[in-house]
Amino acid sequence: MAAGNRTWERPTVFPTRGVKWAVYAGIVGFFVWSGFGVGADPGRIIQGLGSAASLIGDFLPPTATPRQAERILDKMLESVAMAMISTLTGILLSVPIAFMAAENLSPKPLYAINRGFISISRAFNAIIIAIIAVKAVGFGPLAGILTITFKTVGFFSKLLAEDLEDIDMGSVDAVRASGASPVQTLLYGVVPQIIPRFAGLSVYRWDINIRTSTIIGIVGAGGIGSVLLTAFNRYDYQYVTAILLAIIAVVLVAESVSAVVRRRYN
Repeated sequence: MAAGNRTWERPTVFPTRGVKWAVYAGIVGFFVWSGFGVGADPGRIIQGLGSAASLIGDFLPPTATPRQAERILDKMLESVAMAMISTLTGILLSVPIAFMAAENLSPKPLYAINRGFISISRAFNAIIIAIIAVKAVGFGPLAGILTITFKTVGFFSKLLAEDLEDIDMGSVDAVRASGASPVQTLLYGVVPQIIPRFAGLSVYRWDINIRTSTIIGIVGAGGIGSVLLTAFNRYDYQYVTAILLAIIAVVLVAESVSAVVRRRYN
């Protein structure tokens, strides 16, 4: 058949149409099996919707006594402080790890070690790390700072390392060819290429850390989460609503700041 008479066919990873539909059927079957396996009964869902509707009435209106409002403010400021400290320390630790985890800048053994550490950091949820930190250093914001810092390193190092692997090595080679030392090569050949991305990632991670700091207090790692858990345990749902509104307000402010900074650097 002449090349001009060929009809275009959409690229596909499946060798045949039968295999494609068999894979689709397998995926659908897996989700159905998973749903029944975790007890996703339609009857329970419908019943839960009715209970949720009545529960919403218990949450309104939001109420907090002056003492409770002072408690919310104090613990919210603690959450913000935890996020700020953790973001700074996490980024300071992440930068050298990211350079050592960049395949184009680091020897293979060093690359493998640091990539392994990043994978371990990303493997565990913040709540699990917070539980371990609380067991290690006790209740309070120190456990929260350690938790968020650890999670920041996994997130920030991975994304920064991937950006480092995408830099223009021609510029790096040009700086190196001019007689620059290894440190000078990094400062003048590598760093200028990643500064905008670095700034955007820093603010984005700070935004994430603000949200994380509001929840890890549930396991005793400091912040507003401890107050939220206490209110739930006392069935003081109107107080819970006041706490949630405070969390939403802080998160919205953090989102706004993050969006403004990212726009300036993109």
